[in-house]
Amino acid sequence: MFKPVNKVAQRQKRHFRIRIAISGTPSRPRLSIFRSNKAIYCQIIDDLAGNTLVAASSREISGASGGNVEGAKLVGKLIAEKALEKGIKNVVFDRGGFLYHGRVKALAEAARAAGLEF
Repeated sequence: MFKPVNKVAQRQKRHFRIRIAISGTPSRPRLSIFRSNKAIYCQIIDDLAGNTLVAASSREISGASGGNVEGAKLVGKLIAEKALEKGIKNVVFDRGGFLYHGRVKALAEAARAAGLEF
């Protein structure tokens, strides 16, 4: 019997499996990424308190498209700058069930280059 494929449900299932092993603490919060077709979003989250400490997205940056690698690099740099202002240097990377490739990889590498450690 053929079961139709639901890409969103498959990604969420992968994300839940990842989240079993990854959790953000006050000393080392979680850098979570969500990628849509038009934008890319990221948050730094303290899971114990349930608080979002820092957030950034491609929608905040004028003239940047979140649908390409260059926009993701700008968002990675922005999230790192905001995190360093708040005194956050070490994070745990949560790719959100997406492959570590393309925009996700570009965002992560830009955040590392701007000073975040993970």
